[in-house]
Amino acid sequence: MSNPFVQIVEPLDPKQPLKKFFNLSKLEDVRYARLPFSIRILLEAAIRNCDEFLVKKEDVENILNWKVMQHKNVEVPFKPARVILQDFTGVPAVVDFAAMRDAVKKLGGDPEKINPICPADLVIDHSIQVDFNRQPDSLQKNQDLEFERNKERFEFLKWGSQAFKNLRIIPPGSGIIHQVNLEYLARVVMDQDGYYYPDSVVGTDSHTTMIDGLGVLGWGVGGIEAEAVMLGQPISMVLPEVVGYKLVGNPQPLVTSTDIVLTITKHLRQVGVVGKFVEFFGPGVAQLSIADRATIANMCPEYGATAAYFPVDDISIGYLIQTGRNKEKVMCTKSYLEAVGMLRDFKNSSQDPDFTQVVELDLHTVVPCCSGPKRPQDKVAVSDMKKDFDTCLGAKQGFKGFQISPDRHNSRVKFNFEGRDFELTHGSVVIAAITSCTNTSNPSVMLGAGLLAKKAVEAGLTVKPYIKTSLSPGSGVVTYYLRESGVMRYLSQLGFDVVGYGCMTCIGNSGPLPESVVEAITQGDLVAVGVLSGNRNFEGRVHPNTRANYLASPPLVIAYAIAGTVRIDFEKEPLGINSLGKKIFLKDIWPTRNEIQIVERQFVIPGMFKEVYEKIETVNKAWNALDAPSDKLYTWNPKSTYIKSPPFFDGLTLALQTPKTIEDAYVLLSFGDSVTTDHISPAGNIARNSPAARYLTSRGLTPREFNSYGSRRGNDAVMARGTFANIRLVNKFIDKQGPQTIHFPSGEILDVFDAAERYKQAGHPLIVLAGKEYGAGSSRDWAAKGPFLLGVKAVLAESYERIHRSNLVGMGVIPLQYLPGEDAGTLGLTGRERYTIIIPEKLKPQMNVQIKLDTGKTFHAIMRFDTDVELTYFHNGGILNYMIRKMAT
Repeated sequence: MSNPFVQIVEPLDPKQPLKKFFNLSKLEDVRYARLPFSIRILLEAAIRNCDEFLVKKEDVENILNWKVMQHKNVEVPFKPARVILQDFTGVPAVVDFAAMRDAVKKLGGDPEKINPICPADLVIDHSIQVDFNRQPDSLQKNQDLEFERNKERFEFLKWGSQAFKNLRIIPPGSGIIHQVNLEYLARVVMDQDGYYYPDSVVGTDSHTTMIDGLGVLGWGVGGIEAEAVMLGQPISMVLPEVVGYKLVGNPQPLVTSTDIVLTITKHLRQVGVVGKFVEFFGPGVAQLSIADRATIANMCPEYGATAAYFPVDDISIGYLIQTGRNKEKVMCTKSYLEAVGMLRDFKNSSQDPDFTQVVELDLHTVVPCCSGPKRPQDKVAVSDMKKDFDTCLGAKQGFKGFQISPDRHNSRVKFNFEGRDFELTHGSVVIAAITSCTNTSNPSVMLGAGLLAKKAVEAGLTVKPYIKTSLSPGSGVVTYYLRESGVMRYLSQLGFDVVGYGCMTCIGNSGPLPESVVEAITQGDLVAVGVLSGNRNFEGRVHPNTRANYLASPPLVIAYAIAGTVRIDFEKEPLGINSLGKKIFLKDIWPTRNEIQIVERQFVIPGMFKEVYEKIETVNKAWNALDAPSDKLYTWNPKSTYIKSPPFFDGLTLALQTPKTIEDAYVLLSFGDSVTTDHISPAGNIARNSPAARYLTSRGLTPREFNSYGSRRGNDAVMARGTFANIRLVNKFIDKQGPQTIHFPSGEILDVFDAAERYKQAGHPLIVLAGKEYGAGSSRDWAAKGPFLLGVKAVLAESYERIHRSNLVGMGVIPLQYLPGEDAGTLGLTGRERYTIIIPEKLKPQMNVQIKLDTGKTFHAIMRFDTDVELTYFHNGGILNYMIRKMAT
């Protein structure tokens, strides 16, 4: 059908009549000028894609009427301009696409219909680990080992880049997905198929929101949902509330953008923005560079919002030129945004739109801070770090407690490293990593770290050799300007050599600690510390032996590395004493914002970005040499332990199956609050005593060849065994942390996978009980795929993280939510009961369903299928089944 809004289409430049756009200002609707800028992007996409089928005129009216409809749980469709994936989430997506081609062929359809329709970029950045550091050739050694471990995965991805149209692969060694997106892939305004329209993106990584800092609306979705978008389906979303976050004032001279973002993260967690958009405005925004804004937007998942949007302004336009974008295209971008009323002047309050609510932060009130020891929202002022850590030591086991008895607070363990004697205690730093796109994308904090390193070396300070130090930039541009500005050699002298271009320590690819350090930590049961410039510090994520982990700015990472402990008051205690006996304090070597800005203006130049990114797709010789098959259907290797055809589509028919009541389900696991996808999804190293290790051993592999769970995301047999395998898992059925549960028919305590297999063999369905914020953290599709393969039919929780709930829906697992005011405690649920969940024939979004227990008790819960589209997916057994049926007919 023709678009009902075709009358507002016109050329952007009369001299180029074939380059058109939908001129939203011609709607002549007073509501448009009052819409938040983020909602204007949803509106433009709805108008441009309006076909009265997938996107209806009613949807456009609902978005225009946002001020009224935002509170009414209204579903609207959104077609993003593009999709972005990283290799951990990208490999299973390409595996699914390959398996979908097989399934379509079996059902009599054309397998080559399975192709990305929406442009997709896949950046390989999650595979490299810090196996080597503090060596001149650490970078090359880590990259060689990355290829050795992941050759099969890389060959498969290279096959995918050739077999599927519209899929571009950015090779390993190029940088981190969100930084590459910011510096290179982002368009801000798309110029495609004869139309200009706003750039927007969904990604299979929760920190996709980083691109919001450049004015590109983006957020993370589940891998399953992203695959549907790649296949041309719109995202079905509830029209969001938009919290206006007003920034005023100027930051203090010693404050970094990391301090600002950690302050905002804590503030917005307290405000409560889960499921909402946050849009930044106010004169303070004009004080922030695009890199600063991107840092704030990157941490969006940590404060729980869907998106953290900074509208495009002149600083955004300047950034495009600084990063080497084509000037002519940049000018077209500006012209388009001006024409449709999407170019922002933050100093002009008359442009301020309507918001659901407004909160404010005076940037002048921000102080240097870290976050931890176990969650990114737990901000600690640097001045309070020593006192706070000491309090955490003795506090009850929890997010801010380790429950160490008072008589052990000063335990010390001596050890020998490389022929020298050292000592560890609680609070000793054993990992110090400048890592993650959150901060390495920001020249101000990276150059700040370099200048601090220079002053530290010149003052005679060093870092103890056993501390695992590393620098993993998000792009080659960082190395370029650190080298050109002369600070790289000082970073190297302190142990912060470039060890790779990828996420590395931030996602748990921190590599091994020295054996003598691990022995000392274990012997003293010490709370050792990791300090990293990342965005996540959940338990068990960074390293199994660092029970406390703090997020900090790159300069503070170096400061704590030099100090060797977080039990230090920088105001009163020196960082160290040099060879001349002089005490050196942090204030003696800390660079000011002005010092940093002078160096940044001189050395961060467009030529660097052009030079690095012109050759990004061809610079990796090892990638270029990979030999990949050219067939359109993938030939699965039954001996492979990396790539395996998943069983998701086994027995799939064209006819729909009627959803059935779940009868007499056992509870596999019972959880409290804040169970993250790090707890659910396989991540990090594969423990040698785990079900996954036993499987790999049975396939002839040695522990040295196990690699990480992330590298094996293309093999469902490994991933199912690694589901709920986190060493810090707290299951209420078990009195200690660990990946085990009770198999109730036998009463045995088993690994979670082994218990699930017993239940499956006996034909028993399973459910999971949970508290608040179930599935918080990274957007890991295996956190839904894994439970599905274990036989989990439903989850009953107090609340869900947005992306994880969507992923459960995508896999056909029912997300149930307790009624307001109810939970397992108020209902007297022990988890030892058997649960029958009544599924009515006629389902409606967010309807109440009845749950009967074998004890005779009955209660109701909300079935969290939020939209009619989600119900359609459920009736099909999941989103991919729906797409296969659609493509096969």
